[in-house]
Formats: sequence, C-alpha cells, structure tokens
Amino acid sequence: MLRAYRWVLATLPFLVFVVASSGDRSSNFQSCVSACHGNYCHPQTTLPLALRLTRWTCTDDCKYQCMHMLTDIAIRESSTIHQYHGKWPFWRLFGMQEPASVAFSLWNMYYHVQGWRQLRSRMPSDHPMRYYYLTWAIVSINAWFWSAVFHTRDLPITEKLDYFSAALVILYSLYHTVLRLFNQYPTRSREDGRIQRTPVHLIWSSICIIVYLTHVAYLSILPRFDYTYNMAFNLTVGFTHNLLWLLYPLPASLPLIQRFPFKSKTYRPSYASKTAAFVVLTTAATALELFDFPPWGRIIDAHALWHLSTAPIAKFWYDFLIQDSLDDGWREPKR
Repeated sequence: MLRAYRWVLATLPFLVFVVASSGDRSSNFQSCVSACHGNYCHPQTTLPLALRLTRWTCTDDCKYQCMHMLTDIAIRESSTIHQYHGKWPFWRLFGMQEPASVAFSLWNMYYHVQGWRQLRSRMPSDHPMRYYYLTWAIVSINAWFWSAVFHTRDLPITEKLDYFSAALVILYSLYHTVLRLFNQYPTRSREDGRIQRTPVHLIWSSICIIVYLTHVAYLSILPRFDYTYNMAFNLTVGFTHNLLWLLYPLPASLPLIQRFPFKSKTYRPSYASKTAAFVVLTTAATALELFDFPPWGRIIDAHALWHLSTAPIAKFWYDFLIQDSLDDGWREPKR
C-alpha cells in the first residue's frame, strides 16, 4: 500500500524532527496521512478481514503505515523515535495494536481465573471473607479482559472500559482490605444464624460505592478524559491499600491490628512477611511505568513489561489469601 506513495515523503523535510512535539503533530506525518487518504481511502476500499473485525478504518490504516514509515526513517538516521497519539509505534498483529500487552493481559486474566477456582475449592465455605475474595477475583478477571480489549484497539469506549474496570479493582482491593484487617466483615449470629453487619461496615461500603460512582461520573461528563486525575486517583487508592497491608507483618511487639478474630493482637503467623513482599513486588512492578522507552523491536515497552510482571504476583497473592484463610485464628476455640 505504501510503496505507491513513498514519493510523497521523498519531497518532505522528514529528516528534521521537533523533539518537543509528538509524532502525530508533525507536518511529515500529517502530509503522509493526507496523501495516503487521498490516494487509497475510497468507498470501494476494502481492508483485510482482521482489520475490519478490530474496527480499523482506512484512515486508521494510513496513520499506522505512516507512523511506521517515519519510524523506519528515524531509526535509519539515528533520530528521535516519536510517539503518535500518545503511544509508541508498535507492530500490529491480526489487528491488535499492542499484541504483547494483549498477551500479557490475558496471562494476568488466566491467573485470576485460576485464583478464583482455588478460592472456591480451598477456602472454607463459611469463611467471612470468602464472598469478598471471590468478588475481587471476578472484578480482576473483568479488568484484565478489558485491558486486553483496549490494547487490541484503543478507542474511546475501550479506553473507558479499561480505565473504569481498573479503578474498580483498585478501589475494591482497598475496600475488602479494610474489612479484613480491621475485622469489619459480616459475621453470623450464634442465636439465630442471621448475618450481622457492623455500622462501620455499612458506612465504609457506602463510601466506596459513592466514591466509585463519582469517579466514573466525573471522568464521563468531561469533554476530554482527565488522565492526570485518573492516575492520581489510582495511585492514591493503591498506595493506601499497600500501606495497610504493611500492618500485617509488623512484629508481635508492635501489635497495631488484631489479625484474626480468635487470636490475640500479639499473634503473628509465620507467613506474615508475605504481605511485605507483595508490597515490594507491586511497587517495583508499578515503577516499570516510570521507565518509558521506545518499544524493543516495536513489540515490548515498559507498559507491556508491567503487565508481564503482575501475573506471577497475582498467583503469589492468591496463595497468601488461601493460606491466611486457613489459619487457626479464624476458628473459635472449643469450650
């Protein structure tokens, strides 16, 4: 497709790039896309089936082809590699814009499916946190599914579904963490077997619901998506979640929380340090996002590596949740 209009770029000053501007704002890119669209985007133009299934338009394809042509030139001339529309240039595969991130998102989803199955089979059916952990697993599966969809095709609707699903996972993680660490989960009455919820549980649940709905509403009504606010929201909630789990491995001499309902505050299980390891691993994985660099081979970038690193961490965390749920501290001593 591009060979027929390579002459267009030959007349452009493509060897001069403005480092401060993004690739899609450069005159070279815009001229290339305009020429491609004028020459090839006609009513009778038919894209390959994979592109049509993933909702590529002829104009989208022109942008893709021009992006890689300019990137080829930049690499050949040892010039700066630019981002286009906020993304690095990736080779697509079967219509997927970022195939590595798609694959790693599905790998994360697989581990959460496996985690959900393990929770169902190994966690006691009457455990007070069983419902919350299973719900968290389902919410996580949903989030990684939409992450895979978003990295397949970056469209306004797939972007919102990805971001809103991710925010739900992060907020729900904080929600059930507060219930777990401060023993605010529902309990069953000894007299009539009815489920009892504390006032703190009801208030905290209401706060989290309101916060999430407000978050989604705010980002939905804006004329342009507020990426800065969205990142600040997720980082704040995620940091709080991690900080709370650092209370779990504190030494017995510093008992700030009662880890289990039927053990004293000084009881510290042998596996308590796993939560500290989890915090370190998740923080290190998130730090990969700070090392933004052009993708290796136009396939793997820092964001893809982040997705790659979170999958084994998910398995590690499910193993801890199950181990924690089987602790003797959940069993009421026999009288």
